[in-house]
Amino acid sequence: MSLAAHLERLGLPLVEEQLKHPTVAGIARGDLDDAVFRSWLEQDYLFLLDYVRVFSRLAWQAPAAHLGDLVDLAHATFHEELSLHRSLAAEFGADLDNAAKGPACTAYTRFLLDSAASYGEGLAALYPCMWGYSTLGARLAENPPAEPRLRRWVDTYADPGFAALTRRCAQMIDEAGPERARAETFFLEGMRHEIAFWDVPLTG
Repeated sequence: MSLAAHLERLGLPLVEEQLKHPTVAGIARGDLDDAVFRSWLEQDYLFLLDYVRVFSRLAWQAPAAHLGDLVDLAHATFHEELSLHRSLAAEFGADLDNAAKGPACTAYTRFLLDSAASYGEGLAALYPCMWGYSTLGARLAENPPAEPRLRRWVDTYADPGFAALTRRCAQMIDEAGPERARAETFFLEGMRHEIAFWDVPLTG
């Protein structure tokens, strides 16, 4: 079993835990309170700005065979995911420009940026976000919400193009070959941050 496949097997119970989280369950049903999704959008927008920085830090260290992929991942995050967030923000009344990071966002982005100091470990640390959202998107798309704004969110992460980026990231982890126990540690910590991130801060 490849390292990435091993990490995915470790992560599956934590994906199931996310599916049971009230925020994710509300998205799945299509009845999540607008205030909760608005807060999540603001937090995830700030997260993704730092996620682009994580890709960029890793690209600086990357072998030639991975450099273009990391640039592509940074580009897709900046132009496609953030575009989705800006579009949804207008519909949910989110204030992306004046949002402030909550504790979960601050802790997660700090962890990722610090982890990116080591190439292989940094890839393992960021994989829970890519693989986790691709897996969640595929699961939620099996019975998608009728609410059109939330359906658009699900469709984005269930998209085959996003799955292809995730598979390439898995290949890069295997090719980078971080020490297995260290990769597990960074991956599982990332998964715990993913779960904590759904506890969005509500400011009113």
